[in-house]
Amino acid sequence: MSVASQIACVRRSLPERVTLVAVSKTHPAELIREAYEAGHRIFGESRPQELREKYEALPKDIEWHMIGHLQTNKVKYIAPFVRLIHSVDSARLADAIQKEAAKCGRTIDILLEIHVAEEETKTGWNIGELMDYVRTAPFARMPNLCVRGVMGIATNTDDEAVIRRDFGELRRCFELLRPYFGARFDTLSMGMSHDYPLAVECGATMVRVGSLIFGERDYSEK
Repeated sequence: MSVASQIACVRRSLPERVTLVAVSKTHPAELIREAYEAGHRIFGESRPQELREKYEALPKDIEWHMIGHLQTNKVKYIAPFVRLIHSVDSARLADAIQKEAAKCGRTIDILLEIHVAEEETKTGWNIGELMDYVRTAPFARMPNLCVRGVMGIATNTDDEAVIRRDFGELRRCFELLRPYFGARFDTLSMGMSHDYPLAVECGATMVRVGSLIFGERDYSEK
């Protein structure tokens, strides 16, 4: 099936309340353009330099999301245009985004990435440490950031009970954090190609779907 057909199929499977981020990382600009011409506007990338190159090559009404691990020294590549950074996993990164956003004279929306998976290699805050940090009201000192919600990745397993547990924990963390932020704290980003229907069941308001739309990624030249 074509990219246009696939994206239409995924959209039909989602309730209206759920935002679809088409994960285009490692895929060429031509495929993104095909999705764009089918009416989609929200795309997710995981490498800052690749994201900047695609931003420069593609229509400017695309809403770009940074979904991968972000190093503090790479924030400058995307700060002028990125719409939402999903992967804010440390106080140091939040500080770096605030600094670059201020330089650009804009406010950047962010999500706090929380570690819930069994794999230690996955990034994200420990919820206890994050709660301690948030209680110090650090974001009041970061006027160029707007915390919109949380993001997380479930354990890579075929065990639905484990995935459901991880998504349930992310939902719990979202509810724990909500009182510390304003009405714009409304985004729970969880679920990918293989598990997004379960994420929606568990309360996701945003899903990140890539291979189901664009096909499997080719890493041979990366």
